[in-house]
Amino acid sequence: MSNPSAAAYGTALLRISLGIMFLAHSVLLKLLTYGLAGTVGFFESVGLPGSLAHLTIAAELLGGMLLILGIRTRAVALALTPFLAGAIVFVHLPNGWVFTAPGGGWEYPAFLLVALFAQALLGEGALARARPAAGRSRLPIAG
Repeated sequence: MSNPSAAAYGTALLRISLGIMFLAHSVLLKLLTYGLAGTVGFFESVGLPGSLAHLTIAAELLGGMLLILGIRTRAVALALTPFLAGAIVFVHLPNGWVFTAPGGGWEYPAFLLVALFAQALLGEGALARARPAAGRSRLPIAG
């Protein structure tokens, strides 16, 4: 990398943006817009167990906060990937490509899924609350 500092801040920007997106989806969309009962009902309407709505909200809420803070970034990014993969398969894939399609297309959650994989590869970047301990193994591409 020609400018490691810029790469570290770019990685942090990705991490913080993903964290904000997950908080928005858990709190603003699932809890405040649809409510817990509405979210459970939606999960059931697409063939998923209603209890998975509770797990999804908790994972998005906790995962979003941990990403923003930069705590266990790689593990959190990987842990959130099944939730986006599930959203693609069970909700958005049948609606087609464009997210403005009725029910939302699959390209936006697919992009977020790729961004999570990129974050897992990059690590936490700058401005993280929890940096890897000295001597701990890091990927050579980590920011």
